[in-house]
Amino acid sequence: MDNYIVSARKYRPMTFDSVVGQGALTVTLKNAIQSGRLAHAYLFCGPRGVGKTTCARIFAKTINCLNPQPNGEACGECESCKAFNEQRSYNIHELDAASNNSVEDIRQLIEQVRIPPQIGKYKVFIIDEVHMLSQAAFNAFLKTLEEPPHHAIFILATTEKHKILPTIMSRCQIYDFKRMGVNDIVGHLKNVAEKEGITVEDAALNIIAQKADGGMRDALSIFDQVASFCGGNITYQRTIENLNVLDYDYYFRLTDFFLEGKITECMLTLNEILSKGFEGQYFITGLSSHFRNLLVSQDAQTVGLIEASEEVRNRYKEQAKKCKPQFLFRAMKLANDCDLNYKQSQNKRLLVELTLIEMAQLSSDEGPSSGLCPTKILKPIFTQLKQAANSRQQTADNGKRTADNERQATDDRQQTTDNRQPASNKTASLSHRGLGGFSLRRAAAAATTNSGQQVTDNNQQTATSTAKDMPFDGNSLTVAWRKFASDLPQEDIAMSHQMDNMEPMLQEDGKTFLVIVDNPSVQHELVKMQARIEAYLHEKLQNNSVKMTTRLREVTDKHRAYSRKEVLSMMLEQSEALRKLKEEFELELT
Repeated sequence: MDNYIVSARKYRPMTFDSVVGQGALTVTLKNAIQSGRLAHAYLFCGPRGVGKTTCARIFAKTINCLNPQPNGEACGECESCKAFNEQRSYNIHELDAASNNSVEDIRQLIEQVRIPPQIGKYKVFIIDEVHMLSQAAFNAFLKTLEEPPHHAIFILATTEKHKILPTIMSRCQIYDFKRMGVNDIVGHLKNVAEKEGITVEDAALNIIAQKADGGMRDALSIFDQVASFCGGNITYQRTIENLNVLDYDYYFRLTDFFLEGKITECMLTLNEILSKGFEGQYFITGLSSHFRNLLVSQDAQTVGLIEASEEVRNRYKEQAKKCKPQFLFRAMKLANDCDLNYKQSQNKRLLVELTLIEMAQLSSDEGPSSGLCPTKILKPIFTQLKQAANSRQQTADNGKRTADNERQATDDRQQTTDNRQPASNKTASLSHRGLGGFSLRRAAAAATTNSGQQVTDNNQQTATSTAKDMPFDGNSLTVAWRKFASDLPQEDIAMSHQMDNMEPMLQEDGKTFLVIVDNPSVQHELVKMQARIEAYLHEKLQNNSVKMTTRLREVTDKHRAYSRKEVLSMMLEQSEALRKLKEEFELELT
């Protein structure tokens, strides 16, 4: 028990090849050592636990090795390497700038720089958390950093590159360390577990790697914690229980409920999640990531973007086959909106529940609606006009055929009457009908024409009365004006507020109205929108003569500043009680 060493220290890399996730940087450093092109100052930047200090120590050990290997690694057998491994080497000096950040600390460091190494070629000075140095310490360090002795090499390490002075950065070779990928961390943890004799599940290692957020030191610390909790057998369920991580299974179940439109099951699942102590925003961000993984699982080229075990990837592939891309796009949009509004919401649980209800309705919509109701399909207006014209034409044709039939029936009846009359009467009748070229057929045609003309005139008269401008009053104008302001889009919200505070004044002609504005810029914007406003009012008020005019507000009242004595005198003149109070208590203004 006394000799126990945490995994982050016990399995710290001792060679460049054993460094995980920084292949490009380690190859660059090895090539520089082999070719003898060593800089006098290096700056290692990157997040915590990615190998900055480890690479600095390996670099210092390798450049002082007395028997370097052909692959650019230190031999580990010479006196310099043994002194380094036993932590008794005088060629390596480490300074923690977080606690030694004064000018005096830098001056002591500069004194040590002058002493040449006893064994090896170089003395390496590693300054960790260099951004913590004071301004005076940086200035004292500048000259030595720019022109150090030939045997001195400086390696500065920092997690906050932006805090380093540009004059310091310009004197260094800069190496940016990246966060480690989930696969790199999982592979290293497998090796550690094998050496420690611990059985692990791949899904559990993936959870640990994701929790570490790209830092190997954090991953090893979490690994030790979970190993202690599980007693040498690390399983997925015990891992999420110990780390308080939400199970994948909840997201898979919820997605199935969404696709089936089961709102009740969604609400019960959310209640189960919240009862376990998980925050609603943590749940909704995990749901967003789940939808994203389902989307990339639909294409074989992007399935590698999922950072999960092979078993979980297969589950994503199976569920992705049930989901349409439109459903996933809209579900991710809803989850993202919920995440953005979560902190401002007063009822956070209701916000999450509403989001789940909308997601459960997405699969029932056929069109690209918002999930709240089906999409409305609008028919083309020109098709409607064409159908109306065809209907009117068909009605006219039917009327014409009816008139022709009536005329034919009249002629037939008249012919029958003529046949029944005596010859003398028939001749008289014929001579009478032939007088002046008059005939029953022409008379019927004329009557039909007159009737059609009368109907046409009546229709024109009705259309004329319909197109007549309707009168309106000031209240109707104000209501229409407010309605236009409230219907403006989001990008014109400022103008909407300005218009809402204006009062349109109807003029004596009953058609023109005046709007008084406070400044020229608002008047300019209002003039630009004049055509839109008038068209809107024409429709709302059913009057095509409505016209808008604008005018700047005139400042007629001039106020001047009054002194305190003047104010008191005016108050005494207006208030008899105040004057008596002043006289009774002999009050004076100081």
